[in-house]
Amino acid sequence: MPYVLGQAGKLAAIQFADPLVSPPSARYNNKILWVSRRPSAPGSDLQISAQKLVGNTLVGRPVHRAVMGGPGPSIINLPSAGCWQLKLRWSGRSDTLDLRYVT
Repeated sequence: MPYVLGQAGKLAAIQFADPLVSPPSARYNNKILWVSRRPSAPGSDLQISAQKLVGNTLVGRPVHRAVMGGPGPSIINLPSAGCWQLKLRWSGRSDTLDLRYVT
């Protein structure tokens, strides 16, 4: 199963959709299971700030998503194909990872 581990190793994104696509597919969802290395505080949402990454440069404005209740199952759609850097915050923790979306 494809997955991406956060740079700090605090959170993993397990991709049930392979590949992730933008625009979203009519056949399947961009399902990601977020798994925190340590248990999350109840009621602490996973806050996502995603920004397009071109080479090593962040471009455009960040877009924001939230996973209610914290790390767990989600469907994360982003506005366009490409590499996206996600800054993640939950339960007083943070991590960063990169996800690729294709057309």
